[in-house]
Amino acid sequence: MALEDYPKPSVTVDIIIFTIKENDLKVLLVKRGVEPFKNKWAIPGGFIKLDEGLKEAAKRELEEETGLTADYLEQLYSFGDVKRDPRGRVITVSYFALIQTDKKLKPRTDAIDARWFSMYDLPELGFDHEKILNYALKRLKWKFEYTTAAFSVLPKKFSLTQLQKIYEIVFNKKFDKRNFRKKILSLDIIEPTKDRLEGVSYRPAQLYSFKGKIGDIIEII
Repeated sequence: MALEDYPKPSVTVDIIIFTIKENDLKVLLVKRGVEPFKNKWAIPGGFIKLDEGLKEAAKRELEEETGLTADYLEQLYSFGDVKRDPRGRVITVSYFALIQTDKKLKPRTDAIDARWFSMYDLPELGFDHEKILNYALKRLKWKFEYTTAAFSVLPKKFSLTQLQKIYEIVFNKKFDKRNFRKKILSLDIIEPTKDRLEGVSYRPAQLYSFKGKIGDIIEII
């Protein structure tokens, strides 16, 4: 059969951007200004153009709808349930990233608002975006468990308490301080610096630096 004999589904990209703000894991959402799901919150994204690649489309849609740019996006998963989009047969390819940013959000095009929401306290979402976000969170936790991704959101010099706090925010639970530190120190991926934490009333903590490579595969916890 020829190519023209097959119905052609549409393809979109969805971009999940995580950050850590206010001691919480936040995710970037936009309020839709058009149907379907007008005035509902959703993951930034949209349809790809015929002359652009998937990642290029993801970066474009992110910038158009939120004003943010992302140098690195990792492909997450493709979602293709037949009835996931009321407009018709639409397959979406999702990307995600964990970033540090204080840049002001600037919603444009189809988005009438853009905000950071707690990943653990989400509003009602359009499409199948709750399913997509839950999967993205699962992947993020996996990266924290088995790679050095957590060090990407730490300053160059950090305390073990700061490192543990990042893990507690992402996993939304407390870790035993002694066991956590014992495991981290046993991995030989950090080294002590000559500096200590400043501006505290208690005995200043030792500061460490990361000596590995972001994204290295290693069992952290």
